[in-house]
Amino acid sequence: MPCDVLVCLCTCPDAASARSLAEALVTESLAACVNQLPGVVSTYAWQGRLHTDAEVMLVIKTTVGRLGALRERLVALHPYEVPELVALPAVDGHAPYLDWVRAQVAHPGHAPTAP
Repeated sequence: MPCDVLVCLCTCPDAASARSLAEALVTESLAACVNQLPGVVSTYAWQGRLHTDAEVMLVIKTTVGRLGALRERLVALHPYEVPELVALPAVDGHAPYLDWVRAQVAHPGHAPTAP
């Protein structure tokens, strides 16, 4: 049985923008949880030049049903011209945790609860 829970990845230029995005996504019930992983170093080509930059990686837990709204909000709030958003299916996991993720994003505007 396919799982409707997704793990999404997004890089941010600094801790402040990462925290702001994480808080908005959780507060607006677009994500159940967002982990902020500092110390990521990204090497990429942009506008014809090679770049290596320190970034903060966001690991975002949401559902297939909320991905469109999450994407729209992330793009609106993100400081990058082309923000990274890659959604990976959670093929399996601890059932109570997956149920908690679903519950957190199922009802926009409700108060988040702890897992």
